[in-house]
Amino acid sequence: MKFIKQIIVASVLTIALVSSVQATEIKVGFVNVARILEKAPQAETAKIALEKEFSPRNKRLLASQKTIKKLDEKIVRDAKMMTESKLRKLQRDVLEKKRALKRDQEEFREDFNLRRNEELAKLQRLVFEAIKGLSEAEKFDLVLHDGVVYASSAVDITAKVQQRLASLK
Repeated sequence: MKFIKQIIVASVLTIALVSSVQATEIKVGFVNVARILEKAPQAETAKIALEKEFSPRNKRLLASQKTIKKLDEKIVRDAKMMTESKLRKLQRDVLEKKRALKRDQEEFREDFNLRRNEELAKLQRLVFEAIKGLSEAEKFDLVLHDGVVYASSAVDITAKVQQRLASLK
């Protein structure tokens, strides 16, 4: 539904511009924002920063998983040699560690997703500022992005926007 609305809005804008400026040629451009977000140097910088920020917590989670796995193996291996109370105590300890690990993993995922979305929002703002700056500098009358069914290479300004982003780095 959103896609159809975007096409209708773009069509109406195009018709309005064409009818109001019949004698003047209209300069139209198209930007593949998904490709820009994927290839922007700032995206790689954000990815590295996120990895650096979350790497220590991820390593702690992995270490906890290994510890729990060793305790599980110990229970399987030594269950017959342990007293009933010692075995139950170890099983409770493992269960508590598993619950704590699960909570920590969920918290990690939530924190990571929140930070990733923050970085993505910053990158999107930067991309749209670059698109707007290029559009104004090159005097485009209309620049479209997502929701376009077809755009010929003659109106595709994605590479120019990528160059502009690279120069902002």
